[in-house]
Amino acid sequence: MSAAPSSATAPFATASPAPALALVADDMRVVDGVIRQQLGSEVLLVGQVAEYIIGAGGKRVRPALLLLMCQALGCTDARRHSLAAVVEFIHTATLLHDDVVDESALRRGRDTANHLFGNAASVLVGDFLYSRAFQMMVQAGLMRVMDVLADATNVIAEGEVLQLMQMHDAALDEAAYLRVIRAKTAKLFEASARLAAILAHSDAATEAHCADYGQSLGAAFQVIDDVLDYEGEVDEMGKSLGDDLREGKVTLPLICTLQRCSPSEAALIRAAIEQGNSAQLPEIIQIVRRSGGLADARLAAQAQAQRAIAAAQTLPPSPGREALVQWAAALLERRS
Repeated sequence: MSAAPSSATAPFATASPAPALALVADDMRVVDGVIRQQLGSEVLLVGQVAEYIIGAGGKRVRPALLLLMCQALGCTDARRHSLAAVVEFIHTATLLHDDVVDESALRRGRDTANHLFGNAASVLVGDFLYSRAFQMMVQAGLMRVMDVLADATNVIAEGEVLQLMQMHDAALDEAAYLRVIRAKTAKLFEASARLAAILAHSDAATEAHCADYGQSLGAAFQVIDDVLDYEGEVDEMGKSLGDDLREGKVTLPLICTLQRCSPSEAALIRAAIEQGNSAQLPEIIQIVRRSGGLADARLAAQAQAQRAIAAAQTLPPSPGREALVQWAAALLERRS
């Protein structure tokens, strides 16, 4: 497992993300306006499905990352709001497609779009959001923006396929898991942070540090999300616990648990993974919780968060930089 950073360099105990995100609250309201404006379509169902999923109350972490990185770099380019909406559209399109692939019925405590409108509508509206995002990229008039987001979208799609290939594979190891989450989740975080550096006309070294912050933050975010699938409360999560196992997804808490639990417990977990059998789910959740696997996974997330903090600290001192540090530290306190 990844080594944990020392307590002297990991101030995670009492951090909160709220003050960090308050710095971009006004900008986020502008982004919400751009999102609503760009959802317009003459096809009624497009607007209905898009509005439903966009309005589901998501955290908007990727747009917030882009805007917060702009703050840290002193960038006031008006195009930051449009590009923040672009990354939210790309993320939302992936959610629409993911829920169809996973046959999910619940997200953030609400019916998924595919459950409400059907699979075909969800897939096609996801395509609409992708195409609208690319229209907005063109309007930004920056080839580097197109390059970064086209690459990110392609990597995300590859990550989705890779995860599909690895479903029900009880032999999956940590390296293979990290490869998936760096493509599926962390890549769009990385792109969001890199876009801020492009808008700020940063040098190559600064852009690389911004990208490293985004990738590390995104990886930590996903590991914690996977931890909460076994550790969280249903009312807070807005989904059923153990959904990943039910879908045949082998995430880091399971990988860590298989390294720690007894042979009979490991056999039970492997059978559930390979057969997609959720009959033993309550028992497996208890094994995961008592084995120490969740603690190991949180240590891996802490290592990623510390890497993000180190990248942020290469930027010039500013309230924006401190907010980025605070956000990465606060991520480990996430409970929903």
